[in-house]
Amino acid sequence: MEKIKSTLVLEILGRPAEHIKKALIDLTEKLGAEKGVKLLEKTIHEPSPVKDTKDIYTAFAEVSLEFDSLENYLGILFTYMPAHVEITSPASLEITNADLSGLGNKLLARLHDYDAITKKFIHERNFLLDKLRETAPHLFRKKEETSQFEEKAETNQPEDKNQKKKKSNSKKDKQ
Repeated sequence: MEKIKSTLVLEILGRPAEHIKKALIDLTEKLGAEKGVKLLEKTIHEPSPVKDTKDIYTAFAEVSLEFDSLENYLGILFTYMPAHVEITSPASLEITNADLSGLGNKLLARLHDYDAITKKFIHERNFLLDKLRETAPHLFRKKEETSQFEEKAETNQPEDKNQKKKKSNSKKDKQ
């Protein structure tokens, strides 16, 4: 198969600005060192502040790469998750059924891994929420229920005899 040339845009969000730039430099170097990938060109843009935030910056890098195979190309896309990608050459690709089946199976394996990770996190979150509900149920009450809960807690505190008489007299007055 013919080598694939592509341009990728990698974007990072975070702080401080110096860290963002260094992270992009490290990321592009790591990308260029990947097996079956040749770094042809890179441009790292300066970090800029994100609108309506405090001290959060974004920066991006444009990298031109050459891939030995379609498998390497797709592997890089899944590993680095670029913000944008464009194949610059060849104009068309020819692929065998066996190659396409192999890529499809690798893609499915990756998706199943992500699905398993997601399900595990959901299960752990639900387990932790259940334990938290058992140990601190007042955290999960609605605001109205919480204020009623607090009122009941206050009324269950010991009162002196005069307060009890005042309450019973006020109840009789209302009737």
